[in-house]
Amino acid sequence: MGKKVINLALQGGGAHGAFTWGVLDALLEDGRIRFEGVSGTSAGAMNAVVLAQGLMEGGASGARRALDRFWLALANRMPTDLSHGDVGGSIAKVMQQWTRYLSPSQMNPFDLNPLRDLVANQIDFAALQKHSPVKLFIATTHANSGKLRIFQNHEMSIDVILASACLPTIYRSVFIDGEPYWDGAYAANPAVFPLFEYCDSGEILLVLLQPLYLKSTPDSVREIQNRIMDITFQSGFLREMQMFTRLKVRRPLFVWSKLERHIARTHFHLIEADLGQFNAESKLTVNLKFFVTLRDMGQEAGKKWLTENYLKLDKSSSIDLSGMFA
Repeated sequence: MGKKVINLALQGGGAHGAFTWGVLDALLEDGRIRFEGVSGTSAGAMNAVVLAQGLMEGGASGARRALDRFWLALANRMPTDLSHGDVGGSIAKVMQQWTRYLSPSQMNPFDLNPLRDLVANQIDFAALQKHSPVKLFIATTHANSGKLRIFQNHEMSIDVILASACLPTIYRSVFIDGEPYWDGAYAANPAVFPLFEYCDSGEILLVLLQPLYLKSTPDSVREIQNRIMDITFQSGFLREMQMFTRLKVRRPLFVWSKLERHIARTHFHLIEADLGQFNAESKLTVNLKFFVTLRDMGQEAGKKWLTENYLKLDKSSSIDLSGMFA
């Protein structure tokens, strides 16, 4: 029997993207799934291009090695004082405080970005443009208009990936063809429509790092501020999923148009990280122990999803769209 083909929508979330590393590792290790399209934002964009690079180099085993290599290198490349301490410790909190008073040009006058060299060393963008085994859709936000800009395979570059992860309070805008771009999460986290529009497979797996529903209402000043940021980064995705839900639920009894047939055969699936034990500052925490912890959690979640939902692929959605997004 051939592998089942799915598309991936990978949410951003800073260091929490290591959870997605674990999910991808579990799917690759299982071996029964092939990826057609991958849409990624911020940390999701990083995982997307590393996945594509590894698949291009050596199939599923090559992708697992590439993901390991990237996240381990990220943990080792960051400044020493940022790689120690408790999860979401004092360093991350101090950095957040600085961003309230200092612009990126003041905090980082030489525009240093440790991700640039790391990504450049591990990703062959020229090869990906021509030979990527998956369709890539990387979300960015055009800084001057607020519009979503999706970059595809033929446009892949290190600047595209850095733009997708560019928090403007920490890093300067990334210019591409003379235009400034910021973190894609402001416009889509992640973007789902490219997987619907440009991919043949009707199976879309959402890998989310932010909870769809909080167990308790934010009360303290810090909790409220963090929740406002989460809502900002998730609003575009939620609107998009509400649209898909309405179209699927309200489709006519007799399906006539090509669009309606496509909607009818599209199935949605979900792996949602349960990271409530970590505070918001942990998204800026970079150390190996934390990454490995998140990876292990992602592996467990990926294996559980496969056990419970693999047989539903090509047959039905494994989530209740109306209950989650209507």
